[in-house]
Amino acid sequence: MTFRVCFVCTGNICRSPMAEHVFRTRVEEAGLSGAVASDSAGTDGWHVGEGADPRTVHVLQEHGYAATHTARQFDADWFAHLDLVIALDASHLRTLRRLAPSPQDAEKIRLLRSYDPGAGDDLDVPDPYYGGAAGFEECLRMVETASDGLLDAVRDAVEGQAA
Repeated sequence: MTFRVCFVCTGNICRSPMAEHVFRTRVEEAGLSGAVASDSAGTDGWHVGEGADPRTVHVLQEHGYAATHTARQFDADWFAHLDLVIALDASHLRTLRRLAPSPQDAEKIRLLRSYDPGAGDDLDVPDPYYGGAAGFEECLRMVETASDGLLDAVRDAVEGQAA
């Protein structure tokens, strides 16, 4: 059985595609590609059908990640097929919890930086959209750091499913 993770931000053109590609690379490096699938979506539909923000594409490619992407909007029906729904900030967390069809589905939602032990109390990945290149670099750093902890948790869950 494949363990499914979906990363969610606002428009699915900056933070969530970045998280999707970073995490997918971590999964591949860990040899878990056949056991774990990841994708991303936005809470809003403003950019559905568009590619990732060019600054996201640039920072991903500059750091050796794939960057192909088509934005889409999260659908509450997806909860039935997902094991984890990863919100990039508290506003996404609240929106996703409102969309969750059941308490069990709401339990699948986590903030990405909750997997970063060094994050402290600030668990939001700030939206880099209205800033410059430095914001995209900072976003990538936060995503990379949290993805390591997320990978550990997902690996544990996958091993638990196999047992």
